Amino acid sequence: MSTALVVIVAVAATVLLALSPAVWRTLRDRLHGPPPAVIVATRSTTSHDWTTCAVQSVQTAEIEMTIASLDEIWSARNLERLARTYWRFLSRATLGLVRVSYRKSGRAIVLIARPLTLISFHPPEYELSQERGIVRWRIAGGLLVARRRITAGGHLQIEVRREGITPDGRARLLVEVAVRNFYPSIATRISRRLYDATQSRIHVIITKAFLRSLVRLDLAESRVGRFRVRPLGGT
Repeated sequence: MSTALVVIVAVAATVLLALSPAVWRTLRDRLHGPPPAVIVATRSTTSHDWTTCAVQSVQTAEIEMTIASLDEIWSARNLERLARTYWRFLSRATLGLVRVSYRKSGRAIVLIARPLTLISFHPPEYELSQERGIVRWRIAGGLLVARRRITAGGHLQIEVRREGITPDGRARLLVEVAVRNFYPSIATRISRRLYDATQSRIHVIITKAFLRSLVRLDLAESRVGRFRVRPLGGT
């Protein structure tokens, strides 16, 4: 599949995503009532090093909830479920056009099905302590990755951090989704501006919508179930 066709699909997805979030949030709140958590602040930064073509993109949300709610979900199993929730959201947000393929060798974001692999990843790495949890996927390759850079340390990472207790006795959680040391093929083969207007914009829109969705605390069940029984070592 050509990079040009990937870009066309990406532009179409951007239009859909730009129009849908507010509508879906309104319908969801009417059906299910107020969410158990609330977002109090968000941030988004994207930077480029065009001497190397590396991209860094970070989106964060500060979420408040009851202390009991946070204590209940703070576990290795739910960190794995959070990772699965991200992939589920990605598929839903793109109306099923983009999916996640699971293999022992890792994960792959595919357009409809293999072999149309947009980005592939090595198996996830997990870290969890009393105050911080991380799930990280190191980039392996794919149509959207510049081939000569696939081993340059690029990764996608979701991090959650306890940020203390608010004056009114609620727990504050920081959730960060970051892409670091990513080398996009669109920017290197076609145009930097085209990358910013399509792939980069889509990623930011989807990630922001994903972070907003977390106020429901609706975590998907893991496809792999690595921590369903066995706890994360060292925690």
